[in-house]
This record gives sequence, C-alpha cells and structure tokens, in this order.
Amino acid sequence: MPKGYVIAHATVTDPEKWGQYVAKSKIALDKYGGVPIVRGGKCEIIEGNGTQRNVVLEFPSYEAALGYARSEEYAAAKALRQGAGHIDITVVEGV
Repeated sequence: MPKGYVIAHATVTDPEKWGQYVAKSKIALDKYGGVPIVRGGKCEIIEGNGTQRNVVLEFPSYEAALGYARSEEYAAAKALRQGAGHIDITVVEGV
C-alpha cells in the first residue's frame, strides 16, 4: 500500500499564533501516524511562485493522510491558525 503525504506551502504573518496551531495539530498527526519529513528549513525557489515555508508530512497510507486532514482534531488546530497566515495544503498518494 502506498504511503500518503500532506504537502503544505505557507506564508506566516503571526509566528506566535502559528506556533499554537502547529502544537495543536500534533494531536491529529500522532493519531493518524504522521511523521514530519520537511518542516520549514532552508529553501531556494528555483521556478514559479514558491513560498518560504514548506511542509511534507508522511503517513502510512493515503487514507490516513486524508483522515488527518479531515479530522476533528485537525479542525481544532486550524481554528487557532486563523489570522496567522495563509496555507495551501494538498494530500497526495505516494508511489
């Protein structure tokens, strides 16, 4: 069974609020077996309109990744993120 991934590109405008969101989202991450493999760090945009904050979360399956993204636990974390920046999130199936 292929793994699942949550890929996010974010612009953070309020680091304190964003930190609260990240801390709270760990509840859902743990519940669905997610492991951060990219979370911020150095990056260089080579083409297009990239962002400076990139996140890749790995899950045991595509279904687990969707479960995380659609969970009540993650929804509670998202509520803390309001007004702290902008994020684009995509769930993808691995190969």
